[in-house]
Amino acid sequence: MADNATHHYISSFFLVGIPGLQDFHCWIGIPVCLLFSLTLLGNSIIIITIKLEPSLHQPMYFFLGMLAMNDMALASSTAPKMLGIFWLDAHWIDFDICLAQLYFIHTFCIIESALLVAMAFDRYVAICIPLQYTTLLTTTMVMKMGLASVVRAIFLVLPCPFLIRRLPYYTKYVINHAYCEHMAVVKLASANTHVNRTYGISVAFSVMVLDLGLIATSYLKILQAVFRLSSQHARSKALGTCAAHVCTILVSYTPALFSFLTHRIGKKVPPSVHIIFASLYLLVPPTVNPLVYGVKTKQIRDRVIGLFFPNKKISEN
Repeated sequence: MADNATHHYISSFFLVGIPGLQDFHCWIGIPVCLLFSLTLLGNSIIIITIKLEPSLHQPMYFFLGMLAMNDMALASSTAPKMLGIFWLDAHWIDFDICLAQLYFIHTFCIIESALLVAMAFDRYVAICIPLQYTTLLTTTMVMKMGLASVVRAIFLVLPCPFLIRRLPYYTKYVINHAYCEHMAVVKLASANTHVNRTYGISVAFSVMVLDLGLIATSYLKILQAVFRLSSQHARSKALGTCAAHVCTILVSYTPALFSFLTHRIGKKVPPSVHIIFASLYLLVPPTVNPLVYGVKTKQIRDRVIGLFFPNKKISEN
């Protein structure tokens, strides 16, 4: 493939998987398969429960349903190829398919971030201005917020594959990663990639700063409102409604921040560590989110128990 490299573009990339741990790929595939299976099962249960239970037809649960669908899409864009690498030695990936995977991964990540912002806004309205909750967060408004999350992600990520498409790829075709990640693909180009790098970092940084800023602002307002309550029980109840969302934020953003920083400034971090964290960032939150909401949210927990164990008495606590 590298022969006559000065005259021919490469047509495929070789995904290494996890550099340095190739001998353990067969074993690494087991937790990846388990996480993927749990993601599909857990999020499917969340979606079905919300759909079948009329009492859950509220903005908070509509956003949760959107998050569950996005989590399934995010995991499905990465896990099958990773399992192909780990278990079937299917390392090669077509150039255009690689760009498509890259596009969908980053699009779903940005949608995820936007949905977390929407859910923070939902909690802000519910706790800080509860009398306006039903008038502000109508079903139409929820749908518009969900659509805005998708549209923003589509247009922010859309330039990335086109910017990569204009670059010449002659000699380098080995991607030291388990999936097609933007910067990992850009680095292989046989040309100046300043525009690609600048745009990629700008999008990632702006999305993270804006979304985390909005989430932080919402929770500062929530804390101010909660601590103005005179009853300790009321405080605990108000904060309890936010517990699942806070857990989801921590699970989603912690590995994302680590992956972002190590990829750009962590020169001494071993590649295997970076790739493991980058993979966890895509596989763990989609798996954990339905578990967190299933355990922390009484309405969902009770409905799931009711669906699977109809004869079991639901706890009143």
